[in-house]
Amino acid sequence: MTAVERALVGSHSGLGAFVRYFLYLGSLGFGGPVALAGFMHRDLVEERRWVSEEEYRLGMALAQIMPGPLAAQLAIALGYFRHGVIGATAVGLAFIVPSFVMVVAISMAYVRFGGLWWMQALFYGIGAAVIAIITIAAYKLSRSTNKRDPMLWAIFGALAIVTIWAQAELAEFFVIAGMVVLFARAWPGRRHAILMALGGGAVVAAIWLIERWFLSLGVGGQHVVLQILLFFTKAGSFVFGSGLAIVPFLHQGVVQQFGWLNEQQFLDAVAVAMITPGPVVITVVFIGFLVAGVLGAIAAAIGIFLPVYVFTVIPAPWFSRNRENAQLKAFVQGATAAATGALSGAVVVIALRAIYDIPTVLIALVSLGILWRYKVPEPILVVAAAVVGLVVWPLMQGA
Repeated sequence: MTAVERALVGSHSGLGAFVRYFLYLGSLGFGGPVALAGFMHRDLVEERRWVSEEEYRLGMALAQIMPGPLAAQLAIALGYFRHGVIGATAVGLAFIVPSFVMVVAISMAYVRFGGLWWMQALFYGIGAAVIAIITIAAYKLSRSTNKRDPMLWAIFGALAIVTIWAQAELAEFFVIAGMVVLFARAWPGRRHAILMALGGGAVVAAIWLIERWFLSLGVGGQHVVLQILLFFTKAGSFVFGSGLAIVPFLHQGVVQQFGWLNEQQFLDAVAVAMITPGPVVITVVFIGFLVAGVLGAIAAAIGIFLPVYVFTVIPAPWFSRNRENAQLKAFVQGATAAATGALSGAVVVIALRAIYDIPTVLIALVSLGILWRYKVPEPILVVAAAVVGLVVWPLMQGA
């Protein structure tokens, strides 16, 4: 990039314009994290030239290294690089609030009309299509993450088996997987290895203690909003990569651990994320609303996005200086491989419960075939599955 080009980058990217762009993207940006990241590059780097290629790459690297959903982290990182903490805060809110409002509105309709046949029919078709969407997401994420690396695929397989066997995702294994790759490929020396092992052990112990404390609070009652806040804070702190990588965490907590939602409601929650713009993890707002109304929705949103914000803004200056650190890159490789395995295992666990008759099998298989063969946007597929559900569900009820 020439000196003139560097001078032009950002010349018209005042904070107000930057925030308006992310308000637009949060309102109309469909397609999941990879598509949203692509839109940011096209719009901000190539067309408007508000962000330099170097800044974009740094933001992408930070979003991939640190835990949290990729699209939201990239947006916050770009806001930080261009306008500091104020920019990160304003961009984060602009990107999240539109989809938050939409999901709350859908949640209200779901609660109000969920007992009516047409609402059940809609989600009958959508739920089966969601299985196909998650399957393709798990496949693509696993291939792009693990490539042809035998060690990463071994971690993937181990976590997939553990998730299927336990019928739940176990966050402790993410830390263990990261430490395994770190020690195998970026040995830091005996002293640092001992310190890192102690640190990893402390994190695992903290996760275990927090989970035990969650359970001691009981389910529901006066502690339910606090439980929602803490659970989704944990989820936002240990999820790497695609927003759909959060599915194992959510399924284990909201369905199995706390029993807040049943299997169908959980699939409906994932479906809502597919038919709304913005970050995929906005599905937590739907879950929070079903459990504790508007307060639950707000607590879920704060819980899931606060770690995203913190893990972007605080390490950004350090990361720009240490992004090539071998130990950091090795740990993230292991943790991300574990995340892909857990996601794939969760697909199996959820599918065994969600696909329960011939029409749902057919909807899932056809959806899978379409996604495999054609680049069909997920919202279009979800709407088509909803229409099929409206036709087929009444017939199945009368059969």
